[in-house]
Amino acid sequence: MARIAVRFGRVEPRVTARAHLLGLLSHVERKNCRQLAEQAGHVRPGPMQRLPRYARWDADAVRDDIRTHAVEHLGADGGVLITDETGFVKKDRAPAGVQRQYTGTAGHIENSHAGAFLACATSRERALIDRRLHLPEHSWCTGSERRQAAGTPGTVPFATKPRPAREMITAVPDAGVEAPWVTGDEAYGQDPQLRAGLEARGTGYVMAVPCSTRVWIGQGRAPVRADTVAERLTATAWQRQSAGSGLPGRR
Repeated sequence: MARIAVRFGRVEPRVTARAHLLGLLSHVERKNCRQLAEQAGHVRPGPMQRLPRYARWDADAVRDDIRTHAVEHLGADGGVLITDETGFVKKDRAPAGVQRQYTGTAGHIENSHAGAFLACATSRERALIDRRLHLPEHSWCTGSERRQAAGTPGTVPFATKPRPAREMITAVPDAGVEAPWVTGDEAYGQDPQLRAGLEARGTGYVMAVPCSTRVWIGQGRAPVRADTVAERLTATAWQRQSAGSGLPGRR
């Protein structure tokens, strides 16, 4: 908090931001404004609600400070950048980017908004270092009334989900993060611009692609579907690896 305090112009949001952060790190079951306010000893949730909605503070500058803080503790050498998205379930339609859509958080179609995130993992640990909010094209980018009501700048254009990943990865070297590898799921692996940008920078990547993706094998004259290539490999060509723990167990 000492590092990011300068990003808050007044003492009130600075104090609330500290209480908000401590609440997020606490064992409160639901991390909404009311629960965080109770955790901080407030009678009403007003201060917690004003912090993201009305208080003046530089969110991008706070992001930069936290990224620098994370890199200092993680170490930047040999890091892997991980891009992925997650959804945030919302009860109303007012927050920016909210619409009915599938979200892995709930496991079904729900009223939610989605964000793209970038994490950095090293041999020490891992941490989130950047984020972008996704604005759906038809429900948010074709009209101005809803954007104005949510306080969303009209200058923010519609972008496919891989584009925020490209922006976040491009900004990483300027922040002093030297990560030689990038990884992500097929939402990002199937984007040719993202892959081409990484190749142009000399950055290695391992990304999932849809099984219908056509790839060139050896000196073949025509590309072959990825699932066809996989089927041609013998059983001994594969090794089963764990991708970590999930809800059903090891993934």
